[in-house]
Amino acid sequence: MVTLSLTSASTIARPVDTDAGLTDAQRSWRTASLAMMSIRVIQGFIYWGGGSRRFIYAPSKLNPDAPTWMANKFQTAMLGALFGTDHLISFMLHHFWLLYTGVILFSAAELIVGAMLMAGLMTRAAALVSIGFSVLLMAMFGWQGATCIDEWTMAACNLAMGATLLLGGSGAYSIDNVLIRRDPALAGKRWFRWTAGSLPLPIKDIAFRKLALAVLGFVLVFNIGTYSHYRGSVVTPFHGGPVSPTKHHLTVSDARFLPDGSVRFHVYLDAGTPEAPVHVVAADLLDASNQPVAHYDDAALSALPNAAFANDYAYNKFAPGPFGIRAPMGAAASVTLPPPASAAAVRARSLRLTDVDGRTFSARLDGAVTD
Repeated sequence: MVTLSLTSASTIARPVDTDAGLTDAQRSWRTASLAMMSIRVIQGFIYWGGGSRRFIYAPSKLNPDAPTWMANKFQTAMLGALFGTDHLISFMLHHFWLLYTGVILFSAAELIVGAMLMAGLMTRAAALVSIGFSVLLMAMFGWQGATCIDEWTMAACNLAMGATLLLGGSGAYSIDNVLIRRDPALAGKRWFRWTAGSLPLPIKDIAFRKLALAVLGFVLVFNIGTYSHYRGSVVTPFHGGPVSPTKHHLTVSDARFLPDGSVRFHVYLDAGTPEAPVHVVAADLLDASNQPVAHYDDAALSALPNAAFANDYAYNKFAPGPFGIRAPMGAAASVTLPPPASAAAVRARSLRLTDVDGRTFSARLDGAVTD
């Protein structure tokens, strides 16, 4: 077991310029503590920066009436979110006060945890919370990014950094050190050793080794497992992922004629980049031979009234645009097209949408998806 007297604990915590009088074990601990300062400070800055942007530098992210309101970002992430977080996001998007409270609390937690890590205050407890942040962010946003999946890369690095700080603590130049210098009796309190970071964990060497290997195992399994799921390149060739972060995809369903002859269908933009919206430039009704019997061009789609769009969510929405129907990532809506002018439309068996890149997405008029 790692044992330290109150005197030696105070000695390790003191930021002296000489290591005279320290044992080899104490000297190694201080060396490791100094070496990890960059990890602790930058890990803290990353999370402090996320919280401070929303509260201080870009408060519009917390403004529900602003286009940069965080709900829009959550909706873009919903498509590829893992472990059921897509359902959580959807539920929150339908309950404003739950969503708003969650955004505020998460942003405040990022700000506080980031400041604690930079200052070295209750370092291990803050590091544990940062691990939770990394896991949550990777599960929600990790699929986004064209090639190197940027969101996954940042969260994966933060997870490893948080795990390192959880095991190693803060050590040098931290408020944890100040606390133990002022009250050396804290060195004998297990709760302080487990939550702060100025001293090694109060466990035997073999137990620490097992803990470190378990933490490493978790980090490896989670990081490599999610990377393999998103992009392969581990036991399978590189692939674009179950949800493409670059190419828009529309899922069309529940297409049907209404009694007045109009056509209603549900459409969900469930893949692509949040950097650009999709533009649906044509809609066609097709007969049993897949020949068009009615056509809506971009001008007709642009002329649709807002009442023709019943959006599932209050944030990213389908709406008429300058080049037909326009929608940002994650938008979902029931859309109603006016009755077709052609009498031949009665032979229609399916609906086909065409986007600005020429990709087509279809559904049977009885609601069964055909592609």
